[in-house]
Amino acid sequence: MASTTRLLSLPLRRIPTTTTTRTAATRSSTLITCCRQAIHNHAAQPAKVVPVYGTGPPPEVPKPTDEFAAEAAGSKIVRRRRQAEMLRQAKDIRAATAAGVRKSSESGVKKRFWKDVYVREVDGMFEIHLDARPLRRPTQGKEIIRLPLSKPHLAHALAIEWDQLVSIQEGGRHHLIPLTSTICRALDIADEDAAGVTTTRDNIASMLLRYLDTDSLLCFAPPPDENDHLSNTHITNAEGKTLYALQEEAYKDVVAFLTARAWPGVSIVPVLDGASIIPRQQTAGTREVVQGWALGLSCWELAGLERATLAGKSLLMAARLVIEWSEEGAGAVVQDDQKSSERGTWGVEEAAKAVSLEVSWQTRRWGEVEDTHDVEKEDLRRQLGSVVLLVSGTGSAASSVKETAKL
Repeated sequence: MASTTRLLSLPLRRIPTTTTTRTAATRSSTLITCCRQAIHNHAAQPAKVVPVYGTGPPPEVPKPTDEFAAEAAGSKIVRRRRQAEMLRQAKDIRAATAAGVRKSSESGVKKRFWKDVYVREVDGMFEIHLDARPLRRPTQGKEIIRLPLSKPHLAHALAIEWDQLVSIQEGGRHHLIPLTSTICRALDIADEDAAGVTTTRDNIASMLLRYLDTDSLLCFAPPPDENDHLSNTHITNAEGKTLYALQEEAYKDVVAFLTARAWPGVSIVPVLDGASIIPRQQTAGTREVVQGWALGLSCWELAGLERATLAGKSLLMAARLVIEWSEEGAGAVVQDDQKSSERGTWGVEEAAKAVSLEVSWQTRRWGEVEDTHDVEKEDLRRQLGSVVLLVSGTGSAASSVKETAKL
C-alpha cells in the first residue's frame, strides 16, 4: 500500500492573552492550519503487487508433423517389442535355472555344440578336441591351441575346464576359463618371439616393476608399541606372534630364496615399514636385475609370472612360485641335486598365505564378509594353481618350447 500523507504539526505553548498576543496567536493559527494540509493533492492508491495477466486460454501444445509422428511411433513400437523380448528371455532363464534345465530355444542360451572333450597328440603336440573340432585361440587367425608333450597335466586340465562348460556363452567369459586365457597369453608371447617382436614382453616387464614398488610382501604393519594401546599393534595370535612379526617372517623367507637362487647380490628392502606413508622404490640396480631376469623367461614362465603377480599383488611371491615349479628353471642359479630334492616345498597354499597375511589376520579377529572374503580366498588359490600347471611339466620342454614358438 502507498504510504499515508504526512502532516506537519508544531507544538504550541500558552501565551498571555493580550491584544498583541491575540493577534500573533491568530496569525500562528492560520499558519498551522495551512501547514497541516496534505503535501500531495491526489488520492492514495494501493500498490500493484503483480503485473496484469491475460485471462484468455493457454496456448496449444506444439504438435509434430505427420511424417515425424509416424517415425516416432514406429521406433517406439520397435523399442517396446525389444524390451518385451528381453523380459521374456530373462523370465525363461530364471525358470530354466530354477528347474535345473537349460532350454536353448526358449531361454536364448545356446547349448554347447560338443558332447565330449579329448586330449590328442597331433604332430608331436597336444591338442584339445571338442568332439572332432580342435580348440582354437580367440585371435584373428584362430590358430589351434597346441601344447608341448612335456605338459600333459596342463593339457588335461584345459580339457576338464572346457568339459565343465554347459553353453557356448560360458566359453567367452574369462572368469570361467582362466587356464585358457593364460595359455593363450603364453602362445601370443611365443608368436611374438618367433617374429622378433618384444612389445608384449616389454609391457609385462614394465608392469611387473610397478608391482615391485608396492609389493604385498614389502608392506608391513606398524611394529608393536607397548605404550600405544589404541593402534592394537601389540595383539598376538595363538602362537604369540604379532602381525608385524608374521609379515617379517614371510618377507625374509621369500627374499632369502630369491637372492640365493635367482637374483644373487641383490638387496630388496621393505617399501612400507609401518612408520612411512609413501612407499619407497628399490634401488636402480635391483630394478635392472629383476627386469633383465623377467625378460629372459620363456613364454610359459612369463605368462605365469604375470598371472601370479596380478592375482597376489606381489612380484616376489610370483617369482618364487614360478622358480619352484618351472620345468625350465626360470633362470634360477641352482644345482641339479638341489632342484630335485627341494622342488614343490613351497606351493599354492604357502604362496596364498604369504600375500594375504593381513586379510587373514583381520578376518580372524572381526569375521568374514560372506560372498566376499571366502570367494576371494578360493579365487586366489585357483589362479595360483593355474600358474603351477602352466609352468610345470615333465622336464623335457626345451625342444617343445622352440617348436611351439615356430607355430
